[in-house]
Amino acid sequence: MDFSAVYVALGDSFTEGVGDVDPTRPNGVRGWADRVAEQLCRADDGLGYANLAIRGRKLRSIVAEQVDAAVALKPTLVTLYAGANDILRPKVDIDALMVDYQAAVEKLSATGATVVLFTGFDARGSKVFSRMRGRTAIYNELVRGIAGDHGALLVDYWRFSEYYDWRMWAQDRMHMSTAGHINMARRVLSVLKHDAEIEVPPLEPLQVLTRTEALRANALWVRDFAAPWVMRRVRGTSSGDGLNPRYPEPIRL
Repeated sequence: MDFSAVYVALGDSFTEGVGDVDPTRPNGVRGWADRVAEQLCRADDGLGYANLAIRGRKLRSIVAEQVDAAVALKPTLVTLYAGANDILRPKVDIDALMVDYQAAVEKLSATGATVVLFTGFDARGSKVFSRMRGRTAIYNELVRGIAGDHGALLVDYWRFSEYYDWRMWAQDRMHMSTAGHINMARRVLSVLKHDAEIEVPPLEPLQVLTRTEALRANALWVRDFAAPWVMRRVRGTSSGDGLNPRYPEPIRL
């Protein structure tokens, strides 16, 4: 099918849609990018949407696997979020990493497409991930500079204080919940200056746990999510191993 416009979403689990469960969709998730595409498709009968993001991918893998594939689709809009999985590694050279990031943005911008970039989230509310705030802040400044140099739009996730509410996060505490993905879709549509005809659903009352309940919940989180995440890194495996892009060719949503 020929399209007059094509939106291509690139990245890792954030863009793939992990945390927004939907068994009817590829890889069992929906996510903010699908929700953005749905809104754009409603406004443009000629728009196609591809999502090449795969969970667990680091920045250089995203560049190697997804950027040329996106260029081949002749995009008119591209969203790119990459680097979070690198920041979480024990060691990372952010300056060297962002050289490759900039080259990717240059290649995407050269297509004439509107390019949308993201800063990383300020995880100050997490006892585990808040240790990466300094790295994320450096990464964010470099992203802002690259966006400015190449005329890219910026979704400034770092400044979205609504995500300090744990109800915006999935049970794994690493990915956005359905509400979080819907809110992100609204944020992206706002940057694109497109009306968002979707609303964040009412949030359940925030549960207040006793100290004992909190300790039990934390222990279950370590067992079910944190420990498997650490073991994958020890073994050199990824949650995205064996997965294919959800929508490798443009479709209508």
